[in-house]
Amino acid sequence: MVAGGAGLAALGTSGIGRAATWETVINGSFANYSTLESVWNYRYPWGSDHNGTARMYASASDHNHVYLEGSTLVIKATRINWDEGNSSADPHLPIRYHSGAVHARQHVLVNDQFPNWEVRGEFQAPSARGTWPAFWLTGANSWPPESDILEYKGDARNWFNTYKNASGGWSNTIRSVSSPGSWHTYRAWITKVSATDVDIHYYLDGAWVGQHRGANFVGKPMWIIINLQMEGSSGTSGPTTDTYYRARNIYVGRTRA
Repeated sequence: MVAGGAGLAALGTSGIGRAATWETVINGSFANYSTLESVWNYRYPWGSDHNGTARMYASASDHNHVYLEGSTLVIKATRINWDEGNSSADPHLPIRYHSGAVHARQHVLVNDQFPNWEVRGEFQAPSARGTWPAFWLTGANSWPPESDILEYKGDARNWFNTYKNASGGWSNTIRSVSSPGSWHTYRAWITKVSATDVDIHYYLDGAWVGQHRGANFVGKPMWIIINLQMEGSSGTSGPTTDTYYRARNIYVGRTRA
């Protein structure tokens, strides 16, 4: 509630918020496995493969690659030494890692009823060459839309990305981060600005870093995904030892008009 109210005031949208009610949608979801599994599903929404060389393995009975340490979610990527074929997703790279992902059961849906959303979390992210962690939103029924709140691609720069913008392309705000493997807070504030479009304000450790226009985001449900992909856009060759990605204090809230 405090975070949502602060977001409204900071962005000058208190007039919108005056007749609205702030709702917490996700909070404290890593308290235990029962809570985790009531709020999140394992793997990607579409399955095990995506655009890198890691295949996602996790379930309620398999916590080798997605597990809890206290109230912290841990995703572990491990290099494999056997042939597991290629990813089923474009660009169909060879599978060289087992890793993990979770996606929230609750969608982010910006519309007249829910015109403002806050999505944030604290992360210890790997940034070595070949590591590709992300905390992102993507269309549940179509692509685009996409909003990347955390994305490291093999170095110590975080990519805040939005697709697509009013010109039909990507908007990127890239920030160097001191020690990505330490805890940092990544946040997006999404607000409806027209019948079709949103503005997304991105924050790093509480500091505003950029504003992107998201075209045709309104009325499009989006998945919330936390995953550790490998290689692909983050380069090769990736680590030969285990890679860890940690998340805590994931928070999602919205205004109800």
